[in-house]
Amino acid sequence: MSHPNLPITEVLVVADCWQREPDSETVIQRAVAAAAENVDEDVADAEVAVMLTDDAGIRTLNGNWRGIDKPTNVLSFPALQPEGEWKPGDAPRMLGDIAIAYETMRREADEEHKPFDHHLSHLAVHGFLHLIGYDHENDDDAEEMEALETQILAHLGIPDPYADRPGTN
Repeated sequence: MSHPNLPITEVLVVADCWQREPDSETVIQRAVAAAAENVDEDVADAEVAVMLTDDAGIRTLNGNWRGIDKPTNVLSFPALQPEGEWKPGDAPRMLGDIAIAYETMRREADEEHKPFDHHLSHLAVHGFLHLIGYDHENDDDAEEMEALETQILAHLGIPDPYADRPGTN
């Protein structure tokens, strides 16, 4: 059941490797809800689709949409918004789609000594922020996005994912 002021989050598992992590859907829904509660954008009654795929699937998406022929951890595809103002009672607004690759995500979590669900939460939050217009194309934007990610994850009891990165305190 969704909270009336939070986006509807649909999770689609398209790769069997995700069966190893049966709580992934719950982790993602909690992360998206926390993100929605900690941003200024109105995302009530909006819809987010999250596809849990594998490296092969995300490599295809990355190649088709970004021209990069390799897997990545997460991709976001913001939806085009229709003209006019959305009103309560209208069909849900589609914020967009997020795709997360199991093998890349698992490898990163292991290499960074992070619990799987913490890293999955981080990638879900990261993908959600892209859907509502955040990016990290330059240093200032990256700092703003990373600070917001850290704040959202703290609400979930997850430590700063950037704390142990080289060049940080």
